[in-house]
Amino acid sequence: MGAMKKDKLTLILASRSPRRMELLTMAGIPFETAAADCDEEAILAELREGLPSIGERTLVEKLALAKAREVLGRFPGSLILAADTIVTLDGVIFGKPKDEEDARRMLLTLAGRTHTVDTGVALLSKEGKEVFSQASQVTFRPRTQALEALIRKYAATGQPMDKAGAYGIQELGGLLIEKIEGDFFSVMGLPIAEVYARLQNYPL
Repeated sequence: MGAMKKDKLTLILASRSPRRMELLTMAGIPFETAAADCDEEAILAELREGLPSIGERTLVEKLALAKAREVLGRFPGSLILAADTIVTLDGVIFGKPKDEEDARRMLLTLAGRTHTVDTGVALLSKEGKEVFSQASQVTFRPRTQALEALIRKYAATGQPMDKAGAYGIQELGGLLIEKIEGDFFSVMGLPIAEVYARLQNYPL
């Protein structure tokens, strides 16, 4: 008799992020979605208070794992995929902007500088967990009148509002970027090549 086949798992993306959904679809990975019901800002503050010297990499991994655990509690028989992305410059975290003015301020601060984009990923089931992250260095184009005009135009679209660092690499915000050292898709919100490779070990 051959080895018993493991029961198929349903992959649940713990997010309704259009970018992450688009990347999984592009990779041909079947999935369902269930947004994590947890306060990211509160978890972030708690982690930084409890571990003042915590690095960005550990931070995004713990945030992704917290999201995955919340969703696994509701779907215990599934495989949960959760991710979190943070943008940092000189140790300061650039979260999601509060409003259009805040988005402009963030983008002008990043202009002409190199910042870090960390994306943490958690794959969690009742059988076990895998947690990993990828860091990329993103350099914005120098501040000029043309760049300032582009930032005003981009902020006015409302697109930056749901994004860490107030920009999405796959939209108008991508025009602010001079170069990337790292993984394009990780900056977009999910290191899909690494996720795809790891998912090959699961019966989906």
